Amino acid sequence: MSTSEILLSETSGGVLKLSLNRPERRNALNEDLILELTTALEEASRNPEVRVILLTGTGEKAFCSGADLNPKAGTFGFDYANPMTAYANLLRAARRTTVPVVGRINGHCLAGGMGLLALCDMAVASRTAKFGLPEVKVGVFPMQVAALLQATVPPRRFAEMCYTGEFISAQEAMDWGLVNYVAAPEELDEKTDWLISRVADKSPTAIRRGKHALNSMAGMTTDQAIAFMEAQVGLLPLTEDAKEGMAAFAEKRTPVWTGK
Repeated sequence: MSTSEILLSETSGGVLKLSLNRPERRNALNEDLILELTTALEEASRNPEVRVILLTGTGEKAFCSGADLNPKAGTFGFDYANPMTAYANLLRAARRTTVPVVGRINGHCLAGGMGLLALCDMAVASRTAKFGLPEVKVGVFPMQVAALLQATVPPRRFAEMCYTGEFISAQEAMDWGLVNYVAAPEELDEKTDWLISRVADKSPTAIRRGKHALNSMAGMTTDQAIAFMEAQVGLLPLTEDAKEGMAAFAEKRTPVWTGK
């Protein structure tokens, strides 16, 4: 286990667990936490031993309550000479990550925390969790979060979240496509582990190349996407995992993945 004061990191069985560790601030994002999380995602993408990233928060009250609004947190310390913010760079790093990210939403997921949820490929939420974009209640707007979230939530639902700032339940979050599953608090770990296990036992090479292809395809026209994916198909059989998978299928045995 690697532990910093604000981000806990633990790797076991190919799963990298990253836990936001500011429970006294409901795991709110300050500049330091944003930078540490960005680095952790970038390093995980370069580590062939990591097959899944599990993102969660410590405690039971909050997954992430958004940006730390304490003036001393430095969260809104914009350098207007620099066109890129630390939070936006975190979202960029997440988009470049070739490892699947699974969110364990252990409590309230609000504002910038919704951006963290949006960067997850899949998520399991506690039944007691609440979700929302309350920025308009303090005179701001979820500008950076919208860049990712608008592609996840149906447009009218997303407009409702942005313009009213009201919370929705975990069940509504699942109905709106924000999370895959909802579990009772005492069953959250079991359900999350079940979902992760169904990813971790598959070919890491296929998943890494597949996630990279899906991210690259976003924003392409249909014709561009078809041509791009057409080229990707020809590359997969060259990998060791593809050869092993085909051999295991023919021999009716469990494949042994090398991630190569």
